[in-house]
Amino acid sequence: MTTLTAAPGTGERKARENSPGAPRERRSGRLRRIGLPYLLLLPALLLELLVHLVPMVIGIVVSFKELTQFYIRDWSTAPWAGLDNYSLAVDFNAPIGEALLKSFVTTCLFTVLSVGLCWLLGAAAAIFMQESFRGRGFLRTLFLVPYALPVYAAVITWAFMFQRDNGLINHVLHDQLGLTDSPPFWLIGDNSFVALLVVSVWKGWPFAFLIIMAGLQNIPREIYEAAALDGAGIWQQIRRITLPSLRPVNQVLVLVLFLWTFNDFNTPFVLFGEAAPESADLISLHIYQSSFQTWNFGTGSAMSVLLLLFLLVVTGAYLLLTSRGRKAADA
Repeated sequence: MTTLTAAPGTGERKARENSPGAPRERRSGRLRRIGLPYLLLLPALLLELLVHLVPMVIGIVVSFKELTQFYIRDWSTAPWAGLDNYSLAVDFNAPIGEALLKSFVTTCLFTVLSVGLCWLLGAAAAIFMQESFRGRGFLRTLFLVPYALPVYAAVITWAFMFQRDNGLINHVLHDQLGLTDSPPFWLIGDNSFVALLVVSVWKGWPFAFLIIMAGLQNIPREIYEAAALDGAGIWQQIRRITLPSLRPVNQVLVLVLFLWTFNDFNTPFVLFGEAAPESADLISLHIYQSSFQTWNFGTGSAMSVLLLLFLLVVTGAYLLLTSRGRKAADA
């Protein structure tokens, strides 16, 4: 025999909702729903603190200490130096400050050229790949190979190619094409800047190609068709449609490429070793040399903090200018 239980009526439900414990239950349920995402993010937040923030705080503390090889076993016993390390780093009349300033200027020039060429090559390749043709999928895959390769393997390969006597670059330029009187040195001297720039652009432009190609997918093809019917050529379409539509994508892309390139340590370290030529002395490698070759970790930490402050200021100013430009364009 089956017993049927009647569903609670409207009056019973209202009485249950108006009971003294109902607000507490609703509050606890709401807290559980709100607190669950933060609880799930807690492991990642703790890992972020351990990996990034804790070493950053230690580096800032070390920048105020006179930490040399004599105190490396117990760095907490190193005497306080106050702002002496910072004064030494920004004293451009002294050898340490002058070398840091030269490295900073070299890094700025290298970053501007690398980011500009990466964006130009990536944008050109992405626009070219918009039209359907035979072999487009193969070319897209081929273009992304430098971005997929491990950095160390790729840069070591370029280091062999830039060898003076048996490298592929000199074999093509000097032996086959005869463009040089003698095989040039690429990993020492002034040519090292060109070699570093070539490797950086080769390694970075596929990322720009990937991001811009994804941004182009959001531009309706009907706009290009209407522009073509109105008599607009390919360059007018790029200028009037493509570039304005890609402005938000390009703003983020340029910022990411700037931060990656300015902080790049792996490329010059693998290409030149611990001692980079003066013309390719990027600031990341210069700080490494100031810390681990001279064993003056206090000065090296002060340089790192100054670099961090510079990047924060540039990033903040860039975001402010781009946001104002976006608001002006929307208005």
